[in-house]
Amino acid sequence: MTIQYTDAGVNLTSHQFEPDCDDIVARARLAGVTEMLLIGTDVTESMQSLELAKRYGFVSTAGVHPHDAKSVSDNYIQQLNALLSQPEVVAVGECGLDFNRDFSPRPQQQNVLHEQLTLAQQLKKPVYLHERDAFSAMQAQLERVNVKGVLHCFTGDAQALSFYLDYGLMIGVTGWVCDERRGALLQELVPLIPDDRLLVETDAPYLIPRTIKPKPKSRRNEPAFICAVVQQIAQLRGQSEAHVAACSRANFARLFATGKN
Repeated sequence: MTIQYTDAGVNLTSHQFEPDCDDIVARARLAGVTEMLLIGTDVTESMQSLELAKRYGFVSTAGVHPHDAKSVSDNYIQQLNALLSQPEVVAVGECGLDFNRDFSPRPQQQNVLHEQLTLAQQLKKPVYLHERDAFSAMQAQLERVNVKGVLHCFTGDAQALSFYLDYGLMIGVTGWVCDERRGALLQELVPLIPDDRLLVETDAPYLIPRTIKPKPKSRRNEPAFICAVVQQIAQLRGQSEAHVAACSRANFARLFATGKN
C-alpha cells in the first residue's frame, strides 16, 4: 500500500526554495505528499504563500511570527483579515511567542499575538501557533480567548503538552523528534499525544531529520522527507507508518476543513 502524507507546515516562501520550487513540490508528490500547509510569517510572506497555494493546489496561513512582531504596520490586522477571506487561507499564523531568541520585545510579541488570537476567535479560524521557551506567557494568552488550532513544532515539556491538549489544541511534530541531541524529551512525550491530536510537519527548509541515511548533501529540509518524521513517530508510538500518516491526514482535514483525508 502506498502511504499518502500531509505536510502540516512548510515554509515554501523561503529563499532556500526560490531556485527550484517546482522541483521541490514535484519530489514531494513523488514521495506521496498530497497536501501541504504553506506558512505565512508576516503579511508579505502570507500573500506569497497564498499565491503558491493557488499555484500548486495547497492551503496556506496568514499571520505574523513573533520574530516579526516588532515590524507590524498599523493596519496589519486588516491586511490579515483580507487574506483570511480567501478560501485557500485556512488559519491565522504563524503567530505566537519566542522568548528563546527575543527578536522582538516580549511586550510587543504578546500584543501582536493577542490581536491575532482575537482575530481568529472572531473569524472562527484555527490558529497556527509558535511557542519557544514561553509556555507560561502562552498559557496566559490562550486563557483569554477560545480558539482551536495547532501548537506548531512542539518542543515543550510534559506540563506544556498537558495544557495544550486539555485546551483542545493539536500538536505538530517535526524532524525535531529525529534529533538524538535536542529531541530526547520530545521522543518521550510523543507517545502521549492522542491519535486524534497528532499533526506531522516538516517545517522545511528547517529541521532536516537527522535519521535520514544516507544524509542528503544539502542541509535543506524538504517536504519529501516527511516520511522520515512519520517513521520516527511510528517507531516511538509502536504504530505503523501508515497509521501515523493516516491520523495526521484525518486531523489536518478536520482542523482546517479541507474535506480531504
